[in-house]
Amino acid sequence: MTSILSAELRRLRNTVVWSWAGWRAAWASEKTLRQWTLANLVSAALAFWLPLSAAERAVILGLGLMVLVAELLNTALEVVVDYISLAQDPRAAKAKDCGSAAVAVAAIAAGLAWLVILLG
Repeated sequence: MTSILSAELRRLRNTVVWSWAGWRAAWASEKTLRQWTLANLVSAALAFWLPLSAAERAVILGLGLMVLVAELLNTALEVVVDYISLAQDPRAAKAKDCGSAAVAVAAIAAGLAWLVILLG
């Protein structure tokens, strides 16, 4: 039992280390990640400052984090596409454009949540 727990704790530690390395790498190279993070900080501050319900705050915070998730996945996709080939290819362009669209859709969802909450 102790060896199983020890192995799981090691696995958790490695996951945290690798995730933090990924965040730092994206942060260093992706201006849009830094911009979305700032937008999330402002959004979170407003969510706690305004008289919102716990559920409304959860939606705002969750969707804000989903924008960051989409941005990180888009960054990963772009890095892999560029690693495979720097040649111009419509499939590579489509993959990158779809990744960008995913970020846009997540951002629209977060914006719509704010609108519904504020106007509702």
